[in-house]
Amino acid sequence: MGIIQCTPADLVELKAISIETYQDTFAPYNTEENMQAYLEAAYHSAKLHKELKNPQSAFFFLQEEAIAGYLKLNWGTAQTEPIAPEGLEVERIYIRSDYKRRGYGQQLLSFAEEFAKAKQKTSLWLGVWEHNANALAFYNKMGFRRVGSHSFFMGDDEQTDYLMEKQI
Repeated sequence: MGIIQCTPADLVELKAISIETYQDTFAPYNTEENMQAYLEAAYHSAKLHKELKNPQSAFFFLQEEAIAGYLKLNWGTAQTEPIAPEGLEVERIYIRSDYKRRGYGQQLLSFAEEFAKAKQKTSLWLGVWEHNANALAFYNKMGFRRVGSHSFFMGDDEQTDYLMEKQI
């Protein structure tokens, strides 16, 4: 299993796995209209291309024989919120359904922590939907603690994400 940094040449694969894993995770809990509106905005090719070229963001594929998952990290001004100026944001961490429960999420978070240390960051932080019990349990197990919350809009549906942080 390898972790490989994405480049703009990976845009098509990145878009495909982003949409697939997001739908797998959240489609059962949202209307089709809200899901489509979100996917079109969040994973539009031009938006992903801009994110791939941001010098304070990095995407990584977790690759076995195929891409099993991916990770997006932000630091500095690329962070989506001013939660931890000296921290590193884990904006996206997703594993394809066929690869879940194999320790790959833990592998990606460990990689994120090492990446943060190399950038001399003092913490990792992320947002997680308040009703995603599996993710909340996983992040708690990995040493993250709730430090706040914010609104997240899935189309016209206002939802709550818990903000979680881990000191490193």
